[in-house]
Amino acid sequence: MAIGKRLNKAREGVDREKLYPLADAIKMVKERAKAKFDETIEVAINLGVDPRHADQMVRGVVTLPNGTGRTLRVGVFARGAKADEAKAAGADVVGAEDLVEKVQNGTIEFDRCIATPDMMPLVGRLGKVLGPRGLMPNPKIGTVTMDVTGAVKGAKGGSVEFRVEKAGILQAGVGKASFSEDKLVENIKALADAVSKAKPAGSKGTYIQRVAVSSTMGPGVKVEPGTILG
Repeated sequence: MAIGKRLNKAREGVDREKLYPLADAIKMVKERAKAKFDETIEVAINLGVDPRHADQMVRGVVTLPNGTGRTLRVGVFARGAKADEAKAAGADVVGAEDLVEKVQNGTIEFDRCIATPDMMPLVGRLGKVLGPRGLMPNPKIGTVTMDVTGAVKGAKGGSVEFRVEKAGILQAGVGKASFSEDKLVENIKALADAVSKAKPAGSKGTYIQRVAVSSTMGPGVKVEPGTILG
């Protein structure tokens, strides 16, 4: 079946204008996740912020209670004992100057990047490579830290970074279609709670304005914003 036909069929029964309670929306998305692989369930949240202003940027990290269903490859920039600690915690790639050179040459073998503070002058040279990919370590989201073990285990255990984009939209993967409805609801509520706590002082009016959930290959289903909180 062509992708267009499949998507049209999946849209049957979804009112594009209606706002559904979160649990109902998740059920509809799961029922329509018919791809031959375990689709990722994603949530998109429109926030009442203008991220072009520094005081309205929303970003952070949250550990989802039921994980993401995805195994992240974690890279760590560290030396000596901290490098050994990173390896023991399960990091996939660990290094210092050698890892910087590897990344500069275009080899990026990780999905999450962590660095000890002393490594940042070196890692800073990789801004043009890691920045556009959303991989640059940042102390605000716990990826520049001396607690290498905690950061690596968090990344491996289901922590998700979130960041609002230019249009004021925040998107994140919150699990897999194979997850139960309850687990997906719990994960989305955990994300929403973290996003709410990250509300910037510069945000005026309604903060969480619109919410939609979807699967990788399925249609979006609009959600009543109030049902993702609490």
